[in-house]
Amino acid sequence: MIRLDVNGVISYASPNARSAFNRMGWNGELESFSLSDVAEKVSKERRDAHEEGFQTQLSGKVIRRAEVENLGGTIDLLVLPLIQGNDRVGAIVLLHNVTELRRRERELVTKDATIREVHHRVKNNLQTVSALLRLQARRIEDPSASAALEEAVRRIASIALVHETLSSSSDASVAFDDVLDRLVTHALELSPRMATLAIIRDGEFGSLEPRIATPLALVITELIHNALEHGLEASGTALQISVNRSDIHCEVRISDDGVGLPKDFDLAQSSNLGLQIVRTLTENELKGDLSLRSSDKGTVAELNFPLN
Repeated sequence: MIRLDVNGVISYASPNARSAFNRMGWNGELESFSLSDVAEKVSKERRDAHEEGFQTQLSGKVIRRAEVENLGGTIDLLVLPLIQGNDRVGAIVLLHNVTELRRRERELVTKDATIREVHHRVKNNLQTVSALLRLQARRIEDPSASAALEEAVRRIASIALVHETLSSSSDASVAFDDVLDRLVTHALELSPRMATLAIIRDGEFGSLEPRIATPLALVITELIHNALEHGLEASGTALQISVNRSDIHCEVRISDDGVGLPKDFDLAQSSNLGLQIVRTLTENELKGDLSLRSSDKGTVAELNFPLN
């Protein structure tokens, strides 16, 4: 604690206050010095002319909070004017050593920036891989092999999209509805029936952890493409994506009004690579379950998984 007189000059400094300013590089007594002058001399920060300086903040005339920082640490100062009757008779200044707090804050900022940079580089690397695969696909004469490479490019793009979202996010979560919008747009652009199809959204995912968002993006991408390439290839006009989410659980329903599934269809026995990927990611990564069945109007895929 520090006591200021009516002119902002230190009239008393507690042992802790003296110790704090000694660590900041102030040698000698504090009494008889202006607190604002002391702060200016030990602070590493040089303030611009338009900023409120220590002379105003630490004058003792009004309630103010200021921080003094240099290589020795950081001190938080809270100035509380003392009023007697209608007259100001000085001020009390409460000091708090926030060196460790500010150090941790800087570490968090650095860590956050590093993580975003990692996601950005992963996204760029995945895009490079996609470009190489696409180039290879154009050089292959076998249509089935070329199609397989294009499918791989599409799947890699889904993962890259999640990393792109994380690279621009201010926290460690994914705004998955934005991801889904882009996945849907990309899927429609690849469909020859784009002009005749409508995709209906119901419900919201909100923010998801990356460990969930990445496999979920792949699963939904595969289910959407499966519906567009098979269920809605020749008939039907609508694909609906419904989401029902709580704090601990999420249900996703993707339905179309296309031709439906073959009568003898069995998801567990399906040789379709896309559906095998969906089933594996659902069970192993999302720890959920998936069902795929025909309805009166087409095909329904239902995905359930925990969020905790």
